[in-house]
Amino acid sequence: MFRFIDNFLNKTTMYRVVLYVLFFMFCSAFMLAVFKLLPYTPIDLIVSLLVILFISFMANFIFSFVYEAPTNVESVYITALILFFVITPAQGGVYSQFLPLAFWASVWAVASKYILAINRKHLFNPVAFAIMLTALTINQSASWWVGTETMLPFVVLGGLLVVRKIRRADMVTSFLISALLTITMLAVLKNSEIVSTLFKTLKDSAFFFFAFIMLTEPLTAPATFWPRIIYGVLVGFLFAPSLHIGPYFSTPELALVMGNIFAYLTSPKEKLFLKLKKRVEVGANTFDFIFEKDKNFSFLPGQYMEWTLKHRDPDTRGNRRYFTLASSPTEPEIHLGVKFYQEPSSFKNRLLALPTGGEMIASSRSGDFVMPKRKDQGLVFIAGGIGITPFRSMIQYLIDKKEKREITLFYSNKKISDIAYKEIFDKAQNELGIKIIYNITDEENLPPSQSIRKGFVDMEIIKKEVPDYLQKTFYISGPRSMVEAFKSTLRSIGVKRRNIKIDFFPGFA
Repeated sequence: MFRFIDNFLNKTTMYRVVLYVLFFMFCSAFMLAVFKLLPYTPIDLIVSLLVILFISFMANFIFSFVYEAPTNVESVYITALILFFVITPAQGGVYSQFLPLAFWASVWAVASKYILAINRKHLFNPVAFAIMLTALTINQSASWWVGTETMLPFVVLGGLLVVRKIRRADMVTSFLISALLTITMLAVLKNSEIVSTLFKTLKDSAFFFFAFIMLTEPLTAPATFWPRIIYGVLVGFLFAPSLHIGPYFSTPELALVMGNIFAYLTSPKEKLFLKLKKRVEVGANTFDFIFEKDKNFSFLPGQYMEWTLKHRDPDTRGNRRYFTLASSPTEPEIHLGVKFYQEPSSFKNRLLALPTGGEMIASSRSGDFVMPKRKDQGLVFIAGGIGITPFRSMIQYLIDKKEKREITLFYSNKKISDIAYKEIFDKAQNELGIKIIYNITDEENLPPSQSIRKGFVDMEIIKKEVPDYLQKTFYISGPRSMVEAFKSTLRSIGVKRRNIKIDFFPGFA
């Protein structure tokens, strides 16, 4: 069961996981309504969702046309489904209460992505901003009706899948602890029953829906570790429902909007519109896409970005991907290394067919998979397949800066022809003394070379080549199964957790 879940998460992009989880929650609510465990009929739920979907879709169509911006269809569906869970559904065919709130919240949620954008990056969580604005303008507030005991197990189950996919347990945990501590302190100050107050909070599925689904929205949350922790603590503190300044009480949407402001101030703000300069095959079915920068921007070797490529009829994996920047900050162009397998996605098919001058959008620079500031710290890089791209970025940077570090790179591929960027690593070996070991798993009769070895990268090879491995910091990049296996093995032979860095971004697929 767990292997099936992991395979599903590995092969599905982050946005699709969120979309599927929200659809699962809708189906759960529908079945609960069938058995009269919710105060709404199945027809109420279907009609309400269709109305919000229609308004959101039309609003997105209009704004994308006016602003000439690529549309992300899955984003529209996600926004509509979240709105559905926080706006009280129409009951018994009576739409007088439902329609004004559904209309304005849907329009403003979509509009905020286009209008409230600074340097082409939207500022607020669309749903949080929309329901806050409708409360101020038409005096109608969201009910967060998803917060029922009957919905709790489905929200928690689906929410945990989202958090597992995007690896934001640190941020969610800091929010949960901060919110519960704040609620407890306020209960003490008001002489309320602490246990019953906490129990009431924990059985309210809206609390977890907010934490798992809304707080984790990647474009309006911080990109690196410590800002994420502070963000979770700040939003958790403001989330407490009895917190108020004078007559003004905090609400979940207000807490998230305030957190978004902090996230914007502490996060990268660029959104790059890049034009393809050329495409170079650097390994078997592996291409280096070289883009011209539309402006200068800074990043650290090893970081990644979200890439959007507009194309017709995207498949279930959508038109967005997360890829590591293969280029060094010292290079004049942006390099993107991509491996193509059999039956590639519509995204990769479009990317491979992208003509010279074709445009691609890069945004949301993120990632803590970067070299330590201490230059005397010994490093071991372990790469599998296209997981070599962050190391290409780091090593090219060291070459350009003529900076020597004690590094051993283990690079595993099936065949010699699969090795990508070999000329760069050979140059680093000659000029900087970096030890490069190419591990080839599926090919016999390898040429005699001190750098090419037959077989998988395993602990025996690491111990042989890096005798003082307990003093090294390990960086692991590749398929998730490989990364997790090496992480567990390193821990089993005594490598400290803090000395293991894994490359992760929300969607390796």
